[in-house]
Amino acid sequence: MSDNSYLFRRPPHWKNHVLGQQSCLPDDLQSWLDESGSLTRRLRGLYGRQLRVKLLFNCWKPAFIDECRLLDQPPARYQLLREVLLHAGDKPLVLARTILPAQTIRIARRNLSHLGSRPLGEVIFAYPDLERRRRQFSLAEPGNWSGRPETRPAREQAVWGRRTLYAIHKQPLLVAEFFLPGFDV
Repeated sequence: MSDNSYLFRRPPHWKNHVLGQQSCLPDDLQSWLDESGSLTRRLRGLYGRQLRVKLLFNCWKPAFIDECRLLDQPPARYQLLREVLLHAGDKPLVLARTILPAQTIRIARRNLSHLGSRPLGEVIFAYPDLERRRRQFSLAEPGNWSGRPETRPAREQAVWGRRTLYAIHKQPLLVAEFFLPGFDV
């Protein structure tokens, strides 16, 4: 088990998003993987108040090395790692992992460090200067996931995800979202 993730034993392999090279993405998830607005807002449009966030992991630890590189952070530096499950009733929808460097939290006036079960999207998309810098995709294999039943995708299959590097007031944060099997909205 990884001590810097509740979701992953090891990080997934990510590929850069290149416009026009999305033929490998599944048709039923294409619009979700390419969503440029708030995933939370879009899910709320479908599920309303049924959409909930279950906090799985929220602590200051070093992130995975590839995450540190993308955020331009030293690998040993502690960052706020937050992992959640978005669900509607008993239907699991999305597993998400957010990496928040200390400077980003300071510049955002600590709004990002006390989210609890509030969706991150409701906070970051309220910032007028939110900037999307980079998008990557991954097909996370069953061996990537932790052995915990509540976070392991059903039927031991690969799960599509996206990872987005954002900036608030020029300070980076990284958000990865994985669409669980049975995601059929």
